[in-house]
Amino acid sequence: MFERPGHRATDDTATTVTVEDNFGTQTVTVPPKSVVATDNSTFETLDTWGVPLTAGAVTLMPNTISYTEDESIIDLGSHREPNLEAVVAVEPDLIINGGRYGQYREQFQDLAPDATIVEVAPRDEEPFDSELRRGVTVLGEIFSKQDEAQTLVDAFDESIARVEAAYSPDQSVMGIIVSGGEINYAAPSTGRTIGPMFDIFGFTPALEVAEGTDNHQGDDISVEAIAASNPGLIIVMDRDAATSSSGEADYVPAASVIEGSPALQNVTAIQEGNIIYLPADTYTNESIQTYTEFFNSLADLLEQNAAPSAANN
Repeated sequence: MFERPGHRATDDTATTVTVEDNFGTQTVTVPPKSVVATDNSTFETLDTWGVPLTAGAVTLMPNTISYTEDESIIDLGSHREPNLEAVVAVEPDLIINGGRYGQYREQFQDLAPDATIVEVAPRDEEPFDSELRRGVTVLGEIFSKQDEAQTLVDAFDESIARVEAAYSPDQSVMGIIVSGGEINYAAPSTGRTIGPMFDIFGFTPALEVAEGTDNHQGDDISVEAIAASNPGLIIVMDRDAATSSSGEADYVPAASVIEGSPALQNVTAIQEGNIIYLPADTYTNESIQTYTEFFNSLADLLEQNAAPSAANN
């Protein structure tokens, strides 16, 4: 069981909870009256728990998050062209910041000096799975959802255990990000979204490229190089599925891009049906729930494809 942080203090006028976030100890007045959220790793959790927002990075939210349908929430916009000043109007007492908006922490401090800023986005130097557990646990403390947070952590741990039990190191793994119709490489450990899975599960890389990055579109590498590495399992993130508007004319699904690549058709993973796609909203919904959903789907695939081999032994 993941250890719960947090300490509550009560006096005649207010209740506070003390939590540890990416920047140290933060004291939050609870329940917060005006909550702002900008971190993609927290949106689904807050939404599921019914936490009302007064403002947030709605532009960064996928349409699977109900906040996108709430016109009362002030949209702070994309991290590329944010409307940070809009936060002043909602007089926040809590800003859940981070991720793409992490660079604006100081500006938020200046614009909303009375707000407590809490950041729990996964830190690069820490194990990714532990960071997801930590983040949802801190949110549980703030919103008195400790049991719900533990339920999410337990489900996440169970999904990891399933993959660990079903995966064999004999099977090499390749991570791919499809963006703009291009097939790019997600490096083990450092690659966006897929990279940390190599550390969590001990995946055997089909290909290791020097100086792999966490580029949101993946690293540029030839399809021929991917094919030559002959992965036994391919994990794909369709970046455009989360960022393209419905019916956008120039959007080509990742599955179509891969199926249309002659160089990949003889790869073991494709020949044997060992190719799997992350949920369509993954690129903009980086919650613990997203990973739990995907890990369970991955476990289903691994268990299914292992069953015929077991039957033949």
